[in-house]
Amino acid sequence: MPTAVLTDRERTAVQAYLRLLHTVRAAFDLEPGPPGASRPPVVPPAVLAEAEEALERAGLTGNEESFFRLLQNWCPEPGP
Repeated sequence: MPTAVLTDRERTAVQAYLRLLHTVRAAFDLEPGPPGASRPPVVPPAVLAEAEEALERAGLTGNEESFFRLLQNWCPEPGP
């Protein structure tokens, strides 16, 4: 399995994205209401702003393909 060596800014962007992802997942898990009820999750603006700022500092704004390639190499999905 190849290991990506990230710059400090890239690592910060990946970590901020993962915090954002975990926050959104937690919001979905904690949503009250009947099954199937659709309400958008509440994501604290600071978490979203942190991810956006980190992506911008790493030069990855608007370059999602490169960012997700970094993310996949740094934090690969577990195999079957």
